[in-house]
Amino acid sequence: MRGLAAARSPRAHAVVAFVRCRGLPRATGVALLVALAATVFAGQRVAVPEFRYLVDFSVPVAEVVPLAHAVVLATTLFSPMADLEQTAAQPMSRLRGGYLVVLLALAMGLTALPLLGGATAEVFGSAARNVVGYLGLGMISARLFGSGLAWLLPLGMFGPTLLLGVDSDNTPEPWAWSLHASSSTSAAVVAVLLWLAGAVAAATGRPRQTERAEQ
Repeated sequence: MRGLAAARSPRAHAVVAFVRCRGLPRATGVALLVALAATVFAGQRVAVPEFRYLVDFSVPVAEVVPLAHAVVLATTLFSPMADLEQTAAQPMSRLRGGYLVVLLALAMGLTALPLLGGATAEVFGSAARNVVGYLGLGMISARLFGSGLAWLLPLGMFGPTLLLGVDSDNTPEPWAWSLHASSSTSAAVVAVLLWLAGAVAAATGRPRQTERAEQ
């Protein structure tokens, strides 16, 4: 038993170091505060600006806050100790893959909290889809521009969606997947594809040299 514990100890220490050096505990705390606020205001809705057409369209707060969860968690993808990780004795691919699954599980758990505040199952379905898609965009953004700019692609998608995503007949445009109902298969497919693309980019990519220098 002692031998088994001793064998597991270095691996456990490696996992803890892997998580802590990415700032996941702090990011989780920030995202949790956002999720708690969303739970308190679960019954509120966010009106889409009347920018393109005279419309009366709104979405529940719980469907919007997944953007924040995705951005905050995506900033933890890469470590300032990336150079040391590349020379580690143990392959890091499994840790990276497992870490992406942990991020997704955290995002889904945070998205589910508004259910305690009265959010419906339908709202949760849309919110869960949105957090998957925006997390994928955040991971792609972190890979391309650095963890500090993980917000770039998610906000770059959310802005036009909010301003131009509703048609004159008061229905979401086909490309505005995050505004679609939870029953929309096409929106779910887009979200899953975005997450898969982000996961591949995050698992196989490395932080930019400029990001390492800044950190």
